[in-house]
Amino acid sequence: MSTIKVNSISDAAGANGNAITLASDGTCTAKITNNLSHRNLIINGSMIVSQRGTSSTSSGYKAIDRWPASWSGGGVTQAQVDITSGSPFDAGFRKSLKLTNTTGAVGVADYRDIRYQVEAQDLACSGWDSVSTSSNITISFWAKASVAQTYYCFHYVPDSTKHYVWSFALSADTWTKVTKTIPGASGVTINNDNGAGLSIQISLFYGTDYTASGVTLNTWQGWSGSNRTPDMTNTWANTTNAEFEVTGIQLEVGDTATDFEHRSYGDELLKCQRYYFHQGSDSDYGFAISDNDNQWFDAEVVFPVQMRAAPSAVTNSGTVGDYSLRRDSTKTVTGGPNFNTAGTQAGVVRYGCSSHGWGTGAVVRTFPNDADAFIGWSAEL
Repeated sequence: MSTIKVNSISDAAGANGNAITLASDGTCTAKITNNLSHRNLIINGSMIVSQRGTSSTSSGYKAIDRWPASWSGGGVTQAQVDITSGSPFDAGFRKSLKLTNTTGAVGVADYRDIRYQVEAQDLACSGWDSVSTSSNITISFWAKASVAQTYYCFHYVPDSTKHYVWSFALSADTWTKVTKTIPGASGVTINNDNGAGLSIQISLFYGTDYTASGVTLNTWQGWSGSNRTPDMTNTWANTTNAEFEVTGIQLEVGDTATDFEHRSYGDELLKCQRYYFHQGSDSDYGFAISDNDNQWFDAEVVFPVQMRAAPSAVTNSGTVGDYSLRRDSTKTVTGGPNFNTAGTQAGVVRYGCSSHGWGTGAVVRTFPNDADAFIGWSAEL
């Protein structure tokens, strides 16, 4: 039997480093670009889960799960849209997050961005040594904009008030694969808890209240809300109906952007439900028991997964006529649904039904009475 003795294996050019590096103890390090699991630290990076709805003209968590679009000044629509062709389609992506700048805004306090918060313990236990300059994480995504210009992405670590900003350029109406490797640095500490560990903020525009000409790219530095990025052009933000799309966002330990880790819709949905659980109009909301005041009913809801933290409120359609109770007859609620209490595994919703007449301890079904009905439980970062 023959033995080949080498220290490393690379391609002919060697421009991207060694594909395989062998150590004297017999171990090896390999850059593998096939679809191994559990590499992507991002949830819903393929933009396939959208529990709250597929489009909104409001800022914040309103459309695609885990990816709030935020803005101030003018108007923006954030939406989950179909990808039907192009390079992301060929790579297996069918959905993207699309921002449409419906009204231009270029004031000093105006901004347009897309945000994501990585839970701290997911990073602390990922294998990335955030305080070591020799340990790296790599972010990659597909992006397309109707306006050609330089855009920025920055990362904020709240546990150590550090941030890192870098730029990428897009040609008009062309899907581009963007990749960036970010090293650790002394002082970039991340707690092993369920708080926010690292933000990803893709900046389409920041007014000068948030920027400074002296901001240094590609290095960790102290955080300042008025020095998030270098001064930005207002071209995209000042163009009515300007568009920006993004999909396939992956964050992984190491210095190589590997193939995107495609996960099933069911897997992504469960991961998203750790942060937000949406009870829509397509199912009952659980059984409720009446209080002794001929007014209120409490319904326990068991969450499908343990949530990141105990929700402290619920959202609903805002119309009591969208919800009903039933025992031997059906009654439309007269109050709520309101938050009562919650832990990380279950919560209680309170429904009002004035003078219901069913007595104390009556068990009733709670269910939607309209297609607009929903109950939302949030534990977002």
